[in-house]
Amino acid sequence: QVQLQESGPGLVKPSQTLSLTCTVSGGSITTNYYHWSWIRQPPGKGLEWMGAIAYVGSTYYSPSLESRTSLSRDTSKNQFTLQLSSVTPEDTAVYYCARDRGPVAGPPGEYDYWGQGTQVTVSS
Repeated sequence: QVQLQESGPGLVKPSQTLSLTCTVSGGSITTNYYHWSWIRQPPGKGLEWMGAIAYVGSTYYSPSLESRTSLSRDTSKNQFTLQLSSVTPEDTAVYYCARDRGPVAGPPGEYDYWGQGTQVTVSS
């Protein structure tokens, strides 16, 4: 059973960089052919795909967030990380990591495992 767990600060100040880590257990992030994704849900809104890092380490970003987003991974720890720079209150959301078993990264995705989500609030 694959499990994903998000971790990171729950409160970030405007203009700072948000950093979240997803720790995966029960499966390797280098296993063919999965994409490991970050998805968020602002209050009262739908899910928004932010980006993904593939099993080989290649990265994919939402065009609307690409200039502020960076994904990386630590295969020794079986973790992947999201960094979102220059945050504003509009970045307040529940952030999820998820495994996508679809053939390509990005929406609609075929997510078979999700983390429980972590609330991030951007406020001074």
